[in-house]
Amino acid sequence: MRILVTNDDGIHAPGLVVLEEIARQFSDDVWVCAPSDNQTGAGHSLTLSMPVRLRKHSARRWSVTGTPTDAISIGLKQVLDSPPDLILSGVNAGANLGDDLTYSGTVSAAMEGALAGIKSIAMSQVMKQERPAWDDRFAAARHWGPRAIQPLLDAPFELRTLVSINFPCRAPEDVQGMRVVRQGFHDYDRSSVIEARDPRGQRYYWFGLDAIEHTPDHGTDLEAIADDCISITPLQLDLTHHASLAGLAQRFEGH
Repeated sequence: MRILVTNDDGIHAPGLVVLEEIARQFSDDVWVCAPSDNQTGAGHSLTLSMPVRLRKHSARRWSVTGTPTDAISIGLKQVLDSPPDLILSGVNAGANLGDDLTYSGTVSAAMEGALAGIKSIAMSQVMKQERPAWDDRFAAARHWGPRAIQPLLDAPFELRTLVSINFPCRAPEDVQGMRVVRQGFHDYDRSSVIEARDPRGQRYYWFGLDAIEHTPDHGTDLEAIADDCISITPLQLDLTHHASLAGLAQRFEGH
């Protein structure tokens, strides 16, 4: 089995090392093509206004001066001589839950793989600001990652679908199992825009996501993580709201 590994935290991110370790438990044919720098929040963006450069670090390890989407596209079209059987993206340093999926470069790299018809899985490790008592921030992902991937290897994926996995911020022995759940939604008002001034007196703005108290809906990724479980969420790239098609079509009749 050939596996292509990527992320959005960059080629030197510790989470990528963890994901490579996980991938090598399934295959010795593991390739890496990741952004050269941190691309957190890049979403499914593609670099169009400047050239993207490809750098070879070793025989099967490459980086690109672009987004996670760029990394997958170049990895498939320039680095590999044949398509991989599996694409793994992560392990992201932080959660990708609820509507945050739309911002996530980690998930978007897996989306690009799904668009290419390749089985793709995104993996994220929930983290808190303070260092955990068990020291290894990626401990849950490192321990549970292979167990979460194994059932997916032989599972049929529908066309243009992928799977997003989040690991709770807990020691491996305290994780309460795995749940297959739907995507939840945060309160939109949790985002903040902070205004400040630089040394020359010019305004600048810093975007942030504030911690909020919320009650997650039942059966969602947010609830699973709140219950110290691993969330496993199948996602689709067809954003059409099919229930609205007929009603909208009637409104446009005769126009």
